[in-house]
Amino acid sequence: QVQLVESGGGLVQPGGSLRLSCAASGSISNIYSTGWYRQAPGKQRELVADIRLELGGSTNYADSVKGRFTISRDNAKNTVFLQMNSLKPEDTAVYYCNAYVRTSYGSTLSAWGQGTQVTVSA
Repeated sequence: QVQLVESGGGLVQPGGSLRLSCAASGSISNIYSTGWYRQAPGKQRELVADIRLELGGSTNYADSVKGRFTISRDNAKNTVFLQMNSLKPEDTAVYYCNAYVRTSYGSTLSAWGQGTQVTVSA
């Protein structure tokens, strides 16, 4: 019903930048919120940043990424971005896109992308 496709991961040196993209498609009537999560080896998945569209587009960031990461959205293209600057080795993880949507059938669901690997290493 709803597909999220991520892109933009890769290998970057400490202090470098990457931009992740996540495009949503399918039977979507409305997107209430979108966000990025990450999961490092041996750790639980954690919220990195999200946008609450039902709250006027307010953003929320994990303390560990405040001032370095920026989440943004292109509503016309149903795409959310994560600009990551001043990357650190501890940012290494698989990054997942998430969207809470109302489908064209009237139901609501939480959709996940397949994940994209971000590796920060010299």
